[in-house]
Amino acid sequence: MRTILLLSLLSLACGLTVMSLIVIHSSLQTQIRSNLAADLAHSTATFGNIQHQRQQMLDREVALLADLPSLKALMTTNDLNTISDGGVEFWKVSGSDLFALATSAEQVEAVYANTALPDRQDMNLQLKRVLDSPSGQHYLFSNHRLYQISFQPLYFGPESTGVPLGYVIAGYAIDDHVIREVREAAAADVVFLAANEIISGTLNSEHDKDLLRQQNLIAPHSSTGDLRIGKEHYLTASMPIPTFSDVPVRLLVLKSYDQASSFAMRLNRLLVGIGLLVLLVGTVLALYISGTITRPLDALLAGARALGSGNFDYQFTRRGVRELNELGTAFDHMRNQLRRSQQELVESARLAIIGRMASSISHDLRHYLSAIYANAEFLSHSSIPEEERDELLAEVSLAVQGMTDVLESLLVFSRTGRSLNPTYESLSFLIERAAALIRMHPDAHSVTIVMEQLPHIETWLDARMIERAVCNLLINAVQAARNGALPAIVRVELADSPDLIELRITDSGTGVPEAIRDTLFDPFVTNGKRRGIGLGLTIAHRIVQEHGGTVQLEESRPGRTVFVLSLSRSSLDSLRPAEQTEPSLWKEEHPTNIVPR
Repeated sequence: MRTILLLSLLSLACGLTVMSLIVIHSSLQTQIRSNLAADLAHSTATFGNIQHQRQQMLDREVALLADLPSLKALMTTNDLNTISDGGVEFWKVSGSDLFALATSAEQVEAVYANTALPDRQDMNLQLKRVLDSPSGQHYLFSNHRLYQISFQPLYFGPESTGVPLGYVIAGYAIDDHVIREVREAAAADVVFLAANEIISGTLNSEHDKDLLRQQNLIAPHSSTGDLRIGKEHYLTASMPIPTFSDVPVRLLVLKSYDQASSFAMRLNRLLVGIGLLVLLVGTVLALYISGTITRPLDALLAGARALGSGNFDYQFTRRGVRELNELGTAFDHMRNQLRRSQQELVESARLAIIGRMASSISHDLRHYLSAIYANAEFLSHSSIPEEERDELLAEVSLAVQGMTDVLESLLVFSRTGRSLNPTYESLSFLIERAAALIRMHPDAHSVTIVMEQLPHIETWLDARMIERAVCNLLINAVQAARNGALPAIVRVELADSPDLIELRITDSGTGVPEAIRDTLFDPFVTNGKRRGIGLGLTIAHRIVQEHGGTVQLEESRPGRTVFVLSLSRSSLDSLRPAEQTEPSLWKEEHPTNIVPR
């Protein structure tokens, strides 16, 4: 019980700790993901706000350029070289990263850029798409560069009635400067992806390679996803950039999940420490409960076991809580009462057995003594013929033999339970000798004892005791066969196996009455017999038990009753004296000295 209680408390503490860790960890992870998802949404919104502000500023700058008379005059020349040379000044004035002038036919006449110039044919294609788009924000991707652009038409004269001269286009590159602004505002890593290349970003080159290998795992829209870049876990959000190029461009914002969950990891370690502390406190509490409750209960349990085994003198110390001490006092009181009750029961049982034994013995002895007295009185008359004297003497002899049998049964019954004197004997020889003795018994007259072919079996046993047990079973069978239907037959069979020896004795009597089958082997149990005090089967049963075997009633019905005497080979081998290893030598040195009685 102490172990169960200790394990229960520790399991409860451990279970509560683990459940708390799981619940808190799950809640924290959910909250962290929710916060990161909100941060990613805020990051994309921040980028949109920044670009919207830049677009407004860019639109105003381009509108101012479109109102310059000198630029309009330059466009009226319609000469490509003149426009290309004169546009440089306007590009420098604008301060933009990309500057272009286009004709009213949407053909680019001059392009200027801080870095590699965009492809003119690609710009013409995208320019047509830009001019046809109602979108407020315009992006141009060309020659591995992404630009945010604005355009304004040029008119000679008022816009409503003037002649269109062309378009002025200006834009700022989405470069590291813009990315740093977004990163600082959103506290996240930012990457611009175009097909299978990274336009710009805040990750290092090694992480860029990992990102390109996993870009197919990135959600195409603004939904969040998970990526493991290098050894770090990231949550990502993707937003498409509305360019007019055939190559799709998108913004990828990354937030480090590991950095965000560092607090959760510290909290987990704190909870683990608290859990270990709880386990330690639970262990101390369990040990305290064990000392104050379960140990006294163990002492009571030991006392109960001792009481169950018949030990009424077992003493145990009282300790623990008051209720357990009171329980111990009540247990002592109960034990004393049980001791007195047992003594009374033993005394009553002893008196009952003595009464049954005295009744049975007195009945039989009185019967035999009456026969002896009556026949002796007849013998005292001198007028009785010699033939009648012989008959009277024979009856006196039978009465004396009956009294002798009764007294011998009592002596054997009193000796059962003592130590055995095992010798190495032939069991089949003992059975044949017992059958020969029973054939000379007066009750065996007119009863046929059939001995089946007995196998030769030699083993360690107390020959005198086993012969007595077999004789008792045979005399019981003979007396039962005489009371049954004719012919009166008793059959004896002996079977041998590697583990068991079985002796079957079958008689043709009327069978064992149902009333005494459960108590058949108890002392002084008999039914309908003219002679005997009911100790034959009891003695046989006890003798066989002392040899590690059993005697059982296997079958009983009118005309067929079978008793089985079973002896275990291993139990018989255990009777061998420790100093003897060769049974044959033992038999030669200690020959059997048993003669028929």
